Amino acid sequence: MEDAADRHVDAWAREFENFDLVAEAIFARLAILARHQTQLRRDVLAEGGLQHWQFKVLLMLRRNGPPYTASPSQLADLLGLTRGALSARLAAIEDAGWIVREADARDRRRVHVRLTDAGNDTLMRHIGGEGRGERILLAGMTERERKTLANLLRKMVLAAEGEA
Repeated sequence: MEDAADRHVDAWAREFENFDLVAEAIFARLAILARHQTQLRRDVLAEGGLQHWQFKVLLMLRRNGPPYTASPSQLADLLGLTRGALSARLAAIEDAGWIVREADARDRRRVHVRLTDAGNDTLMRHIGGEGRGERILLAGMTERERKTLANLLRKMVLAAEGEA
């Protein structure tokens, strides 16, 4: 069975003689899957009235564990955002009542972002559905195949992070 990556690779193979077709097929498929997964995730979240970026902020705060707080700079780093981009996003999430920004008790110049009960409730309502896209994309694989793929991708991530 042929997929979009096969058609992509075939087109490049006709144009370039010494083209690494396997590498191109791997990265084309990763890009296609990333686009599909991102769109599925956005669609599921939108059904519940939550935007993907809002979900990510709430998720990163929850990930830190109780009391579900982070400094804006920590949060920006976790999300891969600039401080300015994060600040604009926090304002909208704060207006929704899902987070609060509080001054540090020991140093009033420092601010902490805290997940509110309403924000946690919103996150928990969406967290199960958010994984629906991944389940759809992985449905054709056995558990063993999933583990094999996860291990192979780990090798790629380690190489990308300079640890392989």
